[in-house]
Amino acid sequence: MLYKKIRDLREDHDLKQRDLADYLNCTQVSYSYYEIGKRDIPTEVLIKLAKFYNCSTDYLLGLTDVKDPYPIKTNGKNNPEKV
Repeated sequence: MLYKKIRDLREDHDLKQRDLADYLNCTQVSYSYYEIGKRDIPTEVLIKLAKFYNCSTDYLLGLTDVKDPYPIKTNGKNNPEKV
């Protein structure tokens, strides 16, 4: 599910694998392995993809159909709260 989702998102944004590879600071071949499921996606890469597409990691993982990212919890001073 994850692999298809990241490919579909890339295609929906008219991007090439090279574009995402450059953003993720990896080779195009490494990125293509993510899309076909030949290589597991590291957590930090998953987070970067979620930020890039402005969605939640749960959406990428197929745990929800809601694309919207989770709101950032703040401490009331417009500063993100450190957990």
